[in-house]
Amino acid sequence: MKKILYIPAAFVLLAAACTNKPKDKKAELAELKTQQADLNSKIAKLQAEVGSSDSSKTTDVNTIILQPASFTNYIQIQGKIDAQDNVTAFSQSPGNITAIYVKVGQHVSKGQVLAQLDNSALKQSIAQTEAQVSLNQTLYDRQKNLWDQKIGTEVQFLQAQTALQSSKKALSAQREQAAMYRITSPITGVVDQMDLKLGQVIQPGQNGNGIRIVNADALKVKADVPESYSGSVNTGNDVKILVPDANDSLVTKVTFAAKVIDPTSRSFGVEIKLPTRKSLRPNMTAIIQIANYNKTNAIVVPVKAILKSEDGDYVLLNENGIAKKVNIKSGASYGGKAEVLSGLKAGDHLITEGGTDIEDGDKVKVLNSTN
Repeated sequence: MKKILYIPAAFVLLAAACTNKPKDKKAELAELKTQQADLNSKIAKLQAEVGSSDSSKTTDVNTIILQPASFTNYIQIQGKIDAQDNVTAFSQSPGNITAIYVKVGQHVSKGQVLAQLDNSALKQSIAQTEAQVSLNQTLYDRQKNLWDQKIGTEVQFLQAQTALQSSKKALSAQREQAAMYRITSPITGVVDQMDLKLGQVIQPGQNGNGIRIVNADALKVKADVPESYSGSVNTGNDVKILVPDANDSLVTKVTFAAKVIDPTSRSFGVEIKLPTRKSLRPNMTAIIQIANYNKTNAIVVPVKAILKSEDGDYVLLNENGIAKKVNIKSGASYGGKAEVLSGLKAGDHLITEGGTDIEDGDKVKVLNSTN
């Protein structure tokens, strides 16, 4: 007879309780983290194989086909219109104004007398000298006739000649002195300002004691250019000028560029002659755009197509429906366009619209392509 092994019920209950004892929480957490790391590794491996984006997704873009083009860079500064001939005429001697021959707005010619100062005393001296010259001329003529006939002495002839020359020089000096009591116009132009009155006593060179004449037919723009552009801004550079108050603009060239840098402002002056235009007046503000760089065979792209990254500037090209990232070196930019110094070539299909929504290797669909 076989023996039956009898296990008490209390022992069975104790064993079951030991089997269902909860696991240690720290050990369970460590096990879950291990499983998570394994899953992340598998996910990264699969993404690298199939790509992070849906391979069937395409992005709509616009492109341009790059071609060599002319690129000009401009610097913009503010200037002021001035008259090339803008002077104030003064008398050269003090005196009392006895006559004014012009008024504001009147056109005058170079050398024209504008006003007269009192020179009555000098006039009397001139009259006396003129009489003396007339007498000396008569004596000289008679003495010369006698000398031509070998009558008289050479000394008498020379004395008459010297007296005549001396009196003529004195008369010339007095007339020059008399001219100093007149205000004459040094240029041809228009009387722009005059505050003189009859009977007024004036002094040479004092403010308010002169007559300003402006030749508004010959205008120029004057401006100061920062020192940093001294190597690229010179006489002959192309320039665009905009006069906002006159609603006028023109294209011309720099007439003059100074060679000396102002030590205070660290700038140098430029001047641009302007054609005759009724809309332009002295002291108007002018916006000046001077061409300081020009290249006829450049690769030029829209500024908006250039993207930024930690590695520098880059663009995206369309190569058979696939976006390709290309690092570039960009140069000067103006008017929404920039010159690309390296990284691109003629014939490249540059993505200009939609580039911010795609990455290198993404599929693209070209909606519009231009040259």
